[in-house]
Amino acid sequence: MTPGNAIVGQSGGPTSVINSSLVGIIDAARESGQIGRIYGMQFGIEGVLNGHLVDLFQQPNTVLQRLRQTPSSALGSTRLKLTEDHFEPILAQLKKHDIRYFFMIGGNDTMDTIHRVTHHAGENGFELCGIGVPKTVDNDLFGTDHTPGFPSAARYVALSVLQAGLLTRDMQRVDQFCIFQTVGRSAGWLPAAAMAAKQTDADPPHLLLLPERPFDREAFLAAVQRCQRDYGYVSIVCGEGIPNADGRPVSASTTRDKFDNVEFGAMGGTSAAMLLHRIICDEFGWRGEFQVTESLQMCAADRGVTLDFDEAYAAGQEAVARAVAGRTGEMVTIERECNDPYRVSYGSAPLASVANHERPMPDEFISDDGMGVTPAFHDYIRPLVGRLPDYASLTAS
Repeated sequence: MTPGNAIVGQSGGPTSVINSSLVGIIDAARESGQIGRIYGMQFGIEGVLNGHLVDLFQQPNTVLQRLRQTPSSALGSTRLKLTEDHFEPILAQLKKHDIRYFFMIGGNDTMDTIHRVTHHAGENGFELCGIGVPKTVDNDLFGTDHTPGFPSAARYVALSVLQAGLLTRDMQRVDQFCIFQTVGRSAGWLPAAAMAAKQTDADPPHLLLLPERPFDREAFLAAVQRCQRDYGYVSIVCGEGIPNADGRPVSASTTRDKFDNVEFGAMGGTSAAMLLHRIICDEFGWRGEFQVTESLQMCAADRGVTLDFDEAYAAGQEAVARAVAGRTGEMVTIERECNDPYRVSYGSAPLASVANHERPMPDEFISDDGMGVTPAFHDYIRPLVGRLPDYASLTAS
C-alpha cells in the first residue's frame, strides 16, 4: 500500500460509544508507522467536500482519553446522499491532502459511501484503501454479531422499561398501561432488548411489538386485556417501525430522508406509541402513558456498557490494522465465539454486502405469538447489556 495520510469521519445517528471507535482509529494510526497524519471530516463526507478537516494527531492525549467515554459524534454527522457530481471534488480533496486511507464509522448508508468513494478513486487510478467501522443502535448491519453502540442502547431500553414498568405496576389504580417506543426503524433488536431484565412472566415488559411481525389489532387487544387481568397493569414495548399487514407503518409518519428511509420521528408525525395508546383507550377506556425517548437511547453514556466501549475501540484499531495490511472494501465485524464466558474476535464483511442488506431479528429469536422472545434471544442479549438490577417487591400478607 502506498504510504500517505488517512481521513476518518462519522455518519448517521450517534451512539454512546462511536467516539471510542474514533480514538481507536487515531491511536492505531499513530502507532502504525505507515500513516503520516490523520484528518477528521467535520460533519461526515461534507467535511471532505468543503475542506473542513481537523488534524487529529494534534489533539492532546488527555482529550482523546476523555473522548473515549464521551457520547455522541465528536466530528459531527451528516445525512448527505452522494450524487455523481460529488465524486470529482471528493477525489480532488483526497489528492490534495495525500489521503491513502479512508475510514468511516457508521451504518448501511455510510458503508455505501465508503464503497462508492473508493471505487471511484480506483477507476481514476488513485490508490485508496477504504475500511468501515460498524455503528448503529439499530443492530441491523449485515455480517456482524452486533454493532458497537447497540449494547449500551439495549441497556438503556432494558432499564427504562423495567423502571417504567414498576412505576405502572405501583400506579395501576391510576394508569393501567404504559407503552415505551424505541428507535430501530424496521429492525426489532432494540425493542426486544427490553426483555433482558425480565425474570418472571409478571415482570415488565409483558408485550413486544416488533417490526418483523405485522400488527394484528385484535390479537394485540386480546393480549392487552389478558395481561391487565393477570397482572393488574400492562407494560408494552414497540419498535418505531412496526407495520400493518399491508406493510405500511403503523405510525402516521410518511416523511422520508434522502436515503429513502422513513423518518419516524419527523415533526408533525404521529408515533406508533401514540396510536397504540389511542387504540387501548378507545377500546377499554383506561388511562395510560406512552414514552417516546427518541435520540436519548443513542447517547446515554451514563448507562453505557464497558464491553461496548471496549469493543468500539477495538473495532477502530482493527480497521487500521486491516488497512495498513493492504485490505480494502471491508467493514470490520464482531464475531461471537462464546456466550459463557463471553468472547469475541474481529473479522470483516464486504462493504457492498453490508450496504445492500439489512439484518432483521431472525425467527428463532421471536416467540410463536410474535409478541415476545425465545430463550435463544435471552442467551444472545444478556452478555451485551451486563448485570441489571434486581429490584425488590413486597410479598402479600
